[in-house]
Amino acid sequence: MRTVKVGCGEWGFRELPIEEHFRIAAELGFKTIEIGIGGGQRGRLSEAPGAREVAELLALSDRYEVRAPFCCIENDFTLGDPAAHETELDKVLRQASVAADCGATHVRLFCGFTPLESMDEERWARMLGAFEEADALCSSHGMQIAIETHGAIAPLADGSLCHRETVTTHPEALARLVHELPPSVGFNLDAGNLKAARPADRSYALDIIDERINYCHMKDWARAGEGWRAVAIGEDDLDWGTLLEAMSFEGVHLIEYEPTEDVVEGIRRSLAHLDQVAAGWVFG
Repeated sequence: MRTVKVGCGEWGFRELPIEEHFRIAAELGFKTIEIGIGGGQRGRLSEAPGAREVAELLALSDRYEVRAPFCCIENDFTLGDPAAHETELDKVLRQASVAADCGATHVRLFCGFTPLESMDEERWARMLGAFEEADALCSSHGMQIAIETHGAIAPLADGSLCHRETVTTHPEALARLVHELPPSVGFNLDAGNLKAARPADRSYALDIIDERINYCHMKDWARAGEGWRAVAIGEDDLDWGTLLEAMSFEGVHLIEYEPTEDVVEGIRRSLAHLDQVAAGWVFG
């Protein structure tokens, strides 16, 4: 077993003010957290943050002695309308520049949420071109892009969530991304998302993206009704011990407990599970 460096993901804090994210993370002992820009969530910077928001974030980082090198941006580069795609790309480039001002080293992006079967060559071309532009800007600021492995998620009538395949969950599409994206563009391995999109496939795409992983979300999904619900690691059958041994990635693994109603306890349960499946863990 290996020792794992651990940080705190931001999605479970989406309904809390940003300062609460820093305060809770510091109380739990974390040294590194993830922040978000846009998406209309209370726990993130605004859609178009100005200098004052950036300064406030940096002041919180200093006050609580917690770094925020990981930045999530909400995007979809698989939109069907070319004009909407250009608007989306412009937004991402602006927000990535803000991420650099905030001291980010890694920017989490999505390919998009178009189901795999609807991805034609025009969408592929626009998506790949967008990543070339985003990578050029991020590289100029010394930042790396990390594309999250994520399905197309939709709510079901019973309250659970359905995960459909996208270009970042299907092996052939992932292999194409690795081949055609700039080599500096990496991946955020979210094995829980891959499991929910491809339940029978327990490779978690390591045979395809292992050498390009530069970011990691740690969580799991459990069956619920007709779909899935997000849970902590150790609360379903994703074997994180084996996965951590198999991964080449040695950076900070971000605990991403998604439910908002018990986020602190969910993070604690996740850390307790690491006690069982890793040789040790440290706050990275």
